[in-house]
Amino acid sequence: PIYPSPMADFGYDISNYTDIDPIFGTLPEFDALLADVHGRGMKLLLDYVPNHTSDRHPWFIDARASRSSKRRDWYIWRDPSPGGGPPNNWRANFGGDAWEWDEKTGQYYYHAFLKEQPDLNWRNPQVQRAMLDVLRFWLDRGVDGFRVDVMHHLVKDTEFRDNPPNPDFRPGMSPYRELLTTYTADLPEVQEIVAMMRGVIEEYDDRMLVGEIYLPVERLMAYYGASGRGAHLPFNFRLIRLPWKAKEIA
Repeated sequence: PIYPSPMADFGYDISNYTDIDPIFGTLPEFDALLADVHGRGMKLLLDYVPNHTSDRHPWFIDARASRSSKRRDWYIWRDPSPGGGPPNNWRANFGGDAWEWDEKTGQYYYHAFLKEQPDLNWRNPQVQRAMLDVLRFWLDRGVDGFRVDVMHHLVKDTEFRDNPPNPDFRPGMSPYRELLTTYTADLPEVQEIVAMMRGVIEEYDDRMLVGEIYLPVERLMAYYGASGRGAHLPFNFRLIRLPWKAKEIA
């Protein structure tokens, strides 16, 4: 990502979705780059990071200011468990607990990745509108499409149930894989969000979406959407791990 960021996670912690980080340049320089790319008959895709923002994004600063903040529900907040501590057993992809305690407001917020990357609440229609407008901002400038970061993570369980143990976990694997992601990834409602994104893309000519999705092939297929109204393409990470043999790849 090339947007303004504190760089806790190589730019995947975004503090402003509609500008360019000064270490990369300026919006006018981006426009010039895009024009040069198109002048050579090429296409330019941007990284779109809809699952989480930086904890320094103005939205989150507002959200954590008070429980009554107008943007409180833009993120995922929960009270401690009855016995104290995190509300459930959800874990962060990068290690450790996925819940960060906020002393000022007396609740935890959820982060699927770093604590500096609080997850947006995509069940909130205001979040949906704001983040779909981010797509329009760049599409209006002429961008040809987006690589959508962790597309399958966008919706979480409304009951905040514990994730079940992974029966295939073996010593030496990442601790994150000790639990299945039953209630934190690839929920059916994700497809509704992907369809919304596709709807925005369809407002423009010749644009595309590719989803970064770490799932088995049979689940990847769902991200093409009902009647092909989802992502144009899903990543197939299994190809990375296959031996360089034609039969295996086939």
